[in-house]
Amino acid sequence: MDSSSLIKSPIITELEDFKKLFDSSLSSSNLLLNNVISHIRQRNGKMMRPILVLLIARLYGTIQPATLHAAVSLELLHTASLVHDDVVDESTERRGQLSVNAIYNNKVAVLTGDFLLATSLVHAGKTMSHEILEVISCLGQDLADGELLQLSNVSNPQFSEEIYFDVIRKKTAALFAACTKSAALSVKVSDEKAETARLFGEYIGICFQIKDDIFDYFESKELGKPTGNDMLEGKLTLPAIYALNVTADKWAQEVAVRVKEGTATSDEIARLIEFSKQNGGIEYAAEKMNQYKEKALELLRTVPSSDVCKALEAYLDYVVDRDK
Repeated sequence: MDSSSLIKSPIITELEDFKKLFDSSLSSSNLLLNNVISHIRQRNGKMMRPILVLLIARLYGTIQPATLHAAVSLELLHTASLVHDDVVDESTERRGQLSVNAIYNNKVAVLTGDFLLATSLVHAGKTMSHEILEVISCLGQDLADGELLQLSNVSNPQFSEEIYFDVIRKKTAALFAACTKSAALSVKVSDEKAETARLFGEYIGICFQIKDDIFDYFESKELGKPTGNDMLEGKLTLPAIYALNVTADKWAQEVAVRVKEGTATSDEIARLIEFSKQNGGIEYAAEKMNQYKEKALELLRTVPSSDVCKALEAYLDYVVDRDK
């Protein structure tokens, strides 16, 4: 059995139920909106977050209608945040596909994101759970807070690992944590188990983001060179932060400041990427990622072994070992 099949095996039926509910949530009589949503859905995502919701609910009980509505709500909120992020970052691509704002315009992108966000809240309400509604509402705050924290960090002369982790906890880990906590709440677990589920999701999210950040330092199959997208957007991630702090190299620090200001040249970015790799940045980031993976596995070991546990272990392996 391959990794994908192993991960999905305990929730095959429920995953189909999710897909039907998700599809129905996006139907509209508005032709423009339908065209935009059809474009967004061409990305064919791996449904990482809905799968996690369903697996955690199965870990603690039987998947309920509230579980499915929570999964739809969270996936819609995630999609809305990506559409809005592309406008904020002035990005023209998302995962190798033209962004909504590139094909249409910023107005259409923002309004589509607003529609997805509103639909997310509709499904949060359909969980009939005040606790789940609070989790999803707080997630919306965290995602915006994380973006603003990242923007405010541009003027910070320090290369702070602490701020880096603060940002990814709010921008990425908070989403995974909301998935796992909502899932646990949907099957009415104790407060202690809900917190364990939340932590498990947070650790997965941190692993996921560090892995994504590492990708930016290596060759793109499409471009044949390091993408450097994060630095082009003024973001310094863990490999560069580590290399800058461990070497205190004056040239690298000056370029890093220009990266934050958005004035670094493509050649300087390419050299800073190579500098980060040569000074142990990738190894350090991978070590940190594996530390969080082990923390997640430790939480999983507190639950009796089952096919769902094996699926969640495979899920963690996928997050850390994936190649895109």
